Amino acid sequence: MAQQSSVLRPTRALSVAALAAAGLLALSACSAGGGGGGGDTSEYGFETAEQVADSPITVWVDAAREPAVTAFKEAHPDIDIEFETYDGNAGGSGSFQSKITLMDQAGDGWPDVVFSTQQNDAIWASKPAAGGTQGFAAPLNKGLLDEDFLEGFVPGANDITTIDGVQYGLRNDLAQTVFYYNEALLDEFGYDVPTTWEEYAELGDQLAAEHPGYILGSMGDSFMTYVYYGGSESPVFQSPSAGVFHSDTEAENSVKISEIIDGMLANGTLVQDSFFSAEFAEKYADKLVGVPGPVWYTGAIFQGGLAVPAGEIGVSAPLAWEGGEPAAGNVGGGVWYASSHSKNLEAVKTFLEFVTSSDEFQVELSSGYPAYASAAEGWLAKLADTGYFVNDDFEQVMTDAAASVWDGWDVTSWSPETAWAKVVIPGMAAGDTVVSLLPAWQTELENEATVNGYTVE
Repeated sequence: MAQQSSVLRPTRALSVAALAAAGLLALSACSAGGGGGGGDTSEYGFETAEQVADSPITVWVDAAREPAVTAFKEAHPDIDIEFETYDGNAGGSGSFQSKITLMDQAGDGWPDVVFSTQQNDAIWASKPAAGGTQGFAAPLNKGLLDEDFLEGFVPGANDITTIDGVQYGLRNDLAQTVFYYNEALLDEFGYDVPTTWEEYAELGDQLAAEHPGYILGSMGDSFMTYVYYGGSESPVFQSPSAGVFHSDTEAENSVKISEIIDGMLANGTLVQDSFFSAEFAEKYADKLVGVPGPVWYTGAIFQGGLAVPAGEIGVSAPLAWEGGEPAAGNVGGGVWYASSHSKNLEAVKTFLEFVTSSDEFQVELSSGYPAYASAAEGWLAKLADTGYFVNDDFEQVMTDAAASVWDGWDVTSWSPETAWAKVVIPGMAAGDTVVSLLPAWQTELENEATVNGYTVE
């Protein structure tokens, strides 16, 4: 199986769930020769380009990672670095792959490092391109990066980038979900923090009746698939074995969470504005009572777009079904890739180590929970020092949530966000219920699986 669409993906590979350290499976590959396209032809496990000392490196980042480049320039003024801002492959846009494909065809122009918000790029980036050009992503654990450095990541954080024992990317951040709440508003209204999905729905009904205009979240972004369906243990996006895809939108949990979403959309406690829109911040900055979401909401949403001051927001465990255990969704966690075509791998190595593990970026500037263990400790400690969260145990809550990511949501060669964006978001905007859209959503997911070379069962 040499085509990119036929490569295998992680079976139950759940990124941050690997904090539990047990039961995780790595990615597997179906093309002969493994990754890199060049085999173990050098000390780094791939055929390297002729190295040019002190040559500039080019880095692709999304807007949120621009501070990483700025911090690197300040820390390493001796390294010539240029950067290009792109969409970061957000929402499963495929821009990373499409851009690299054009460069593969031209045989030139590749960036040295790329950041992607998606977790599945190793599946295609590790494979030889059409015409035999070696895969874009350079193996990292064959000598390019030191073993001591790689061992510094949270256990299992890089499983999603590992194929047949070869690691092709470095996880930037972890993205386990928790439940955020505005303690001042809850106290003012006399409400308790919900601990279950049922209580979340009940709170929505009560809030709508007693304090209309206040909300408990938004469905306006395609990553809500991970928050609500991954976090509710709904078997919507699964690959039970290599090359096989399964989706069940009629399963009990899938229907129950959809009914909850519909009820809260109807009563106005879930809205359809994107969290990242100016409209959301204008309308709801002081009206967001609580919301399930990934740990990166801390910087990107609360400290960022909504500019909520310290001493208002608390963090509690991921929501559970009544009688069940909390299950976190996994909402991203970006990945850094090194180019196998780079002419200055020493500079690439220095850059990768800096942006993933340094205090200058990961602790001081990153909005997300770092995947590098020492940086994660520093990031949490910095938050504790600021007194931003109202509960003293937020560090433990976030750490526990990372070990609670549900293992029934898989990583494949395409993103689950595209079907949601194509079917569900416009359907909700047209006034359709999510329950009524479930069959069409499943059909689209299965169509995408087929197009990507998976067998649907």
